[in-house]
Amino acid sequence: MKTFSKSILVTGGAGFIGSHVVRLFVNKYPGYRIVNLDALTYAGNLENLKDIEQADNYLFVRADITDESALNNLFAEFNFDGVIHLAAESHVDRSILDPLQFVRTNVLGTANLLNVAKKHWAGNYEGKRFYHVSTDEVYGSLGEEGFFTEETAYDPRSPYSASKASSDHFVMAYFHTYHLPVVMSNCSNNYGSHHFPEKLIPLMINNIRNSRPLPVYGKGENVRDWLYVEDHARAIDVIYHKGVTGEKYNVGGFNEWKNIDLVHLLCSIMDKKLGREPGASAKLITYVTDRPGHDLRYAIDATKINRELGWQPSLQFEEGLEKTVDWYLSNTEWIDHVTSGDYKNYYEEQYHSR
Repeated sequence: MKTFSKSILVTGGAGFIGSHVVRLFVNKYPGYRIVNLDALTYAGNLENLKDIEQADNYLFVRADITDESALNNLFAEFNFDGVIHLAAESHVDRSILDPLQFVRTNVLGTANLLNVAKKHWAGNYEGKRFYHVSTDEVYGSLGEEGFFTEETAYDPRSPYSASKASSDHFVMAYFHTYHLPVVMSNCSNNYGSHHFPEKLIPLMINNIRNSRPLPVYGKGENVRDWLYVEDHARAIDVIYHKGVTGEKYNVGGFNEWKNIDLVHLLCSIMDKKLGREPGASAKLITYVTDRPGHDLRYAIDATKINRELGWQPSLQFEEGLEKTVDWYLSNTEWIDHVTSGDYKNYYEEQYHSR
């Protein structure tokens, strides 16, 4: 039986960002055992990980971070050296409709995971690490100038960001109170392959592909900082291995775009890829009523992680966006499975007898 130098639990590893992190760690560190825990709610998709599911250092476990018994059993069985905590409800619109679900998963689930780690590590923290992955939305909204830094005060404006802010505070409280060896990062908006098509970029790509309306909130003037998801996965790798215990790192692309300008850029790229007349897809843009509490601008200052850990984005936005569009156009079966709900059958087909 193969022995491993480290055993790492990744929560939420079947989701968009999580699947990229799991794939990177499985491929880059064959001496690590990577256990992927995911509840497989609507955005968790095991089809994201088809290419590594037979790797001898990878194991998938279907469980929920709110299930204390399941977590205790996993920690007892695998004696984890580290946790990379990505499991979260993450869509702002859904949080407005059902805020308590976000409290249950993001707040209670995180506290539960912290408590189980503290119990099983029992103060013997040598070589242990609890890495909590968070969002720039905890900082609130910026005006036309300035950036979020690691010292920016929290000012969440939506049930989603409030739940993530609370989970961040619990992580740091466990560090200060129990000396749990934690590290944390807050990242800007991600884009790339395997993104559930309720989020802006995959939604627009899929709607353009099918000549459906392109809904843009308000006047489309909200500004976001965008980062290619594989660059985020690399940042997580660097922070997990080199980050200073008790520290937090902002991760961003220094890449701000107004939503409407981003949609126009996507329309232009898609028109070329699909052989349509220039401007054809832009005619699908439809302005809709803005959502409540819609923050005007996010912008991350990623100087600290660049200066202290040597990380920086690898792609210019236009290049990353073209790669993203190419992936979706080459994987229409994936997006059709997601939009139809057929992806939910993959777990039963592949794992029911394991």
